[in-house]
Amino acid sequence: MPSSARSSARRRRRFALLAQLVAVVVAIGAAVTVIAEGPGGKPAADWLAADEVATPAPLVAAPLPPSGGPSPSAASPSPSPVLRAPGPVPSAGAGTFGYDARSGPVLGRAGELRRYRVAVESGSNEVVADFAQAVQVALAGPGSWVDSGSLRLQQVPGGAPRDFTVYLATARTAGQMCARGGVDIRVDGRPYTSCRAPGQVIINLDRWRLSVPHLVSARVPLEVYRTYVVNHEVGHQLGHRHERCPGAGRPAPVMMQQTLFLNGCRVNPWPYLDGRRYAGPAL
Repeated sequence: MPSSARSSARRRRRFALLAQLVAVVVAIGAAVTVIAEGPGGKPAADWLAADEVATPAPLVAAPLPPSGGPSPSAASPSPSPVLRAPGPVPSAGAGTFGYDARSGPVLGRAGELRRYRVAVESGSNEVVADFAQAVQVALAGPGSWVDSGSLRLQQVPGGAPRDFTVYLATARTAGQMCARGGVDIRVDGRPYTSCRAPGQVIINLDRWRLSVPHLVSARVPLEVYRTYVVNHEVGHQLGHRHERCPGAGRPAPVMMQQTLFLNGCRVNPWPYLDGRRYAGPAL
């Protein structure tokens, strides 16, 4: 065979070997691709976890969220807060009161002990024990007046010696009691707010059951308003006067008249925040 022919034959054999090698490499690459991906392009690890690894029984009712994600309670719808108590609200009662006969725990760790009793007007359709419990929760805190460390409060039975009484009264009776104490609680001619008269913390039943329109519109829970109104009026009994909003977006001082306005402040039912007395400029 001429040398040129032999050279040409060698080139064809090298080309054929190279073609076979390329084919093998392509086949290996395809195999690697199949191993690296599961059906539908899912990574093989996910595919195995989903299809081949048995899922263990859950340890909790709902899976824990990833770090920084919402908690199960935050992700699920929460019940709507109670903004107003249901049912009709009597505008007038008998003008007489029933007193809670129980004693309560001493609230606060140190300081002067002031005793109070709790009363509900007959005909108000309110249970005195329920009102007493709500008053105790408001005054116990954390965040209440006893957080000062220089004051303690305790509920006593109706006939026991006391420093003041917390009354829940219908609007008409509240207006009369406040007027006798020198306080006019009327708005547009109707008894509207609550008040403090000497030795008397008088909570208006209308506000206790209905809150106030600007807080209802803001979806502030009725429980928050109730805590505020107790701490506000007891604050007057303790000698504190009205205060103003310290700045837009800041918490309202508890001695601010939040029943009437917020003036850019945020609702706050507590006289102490983060363990420190929180107050605004004097009104």
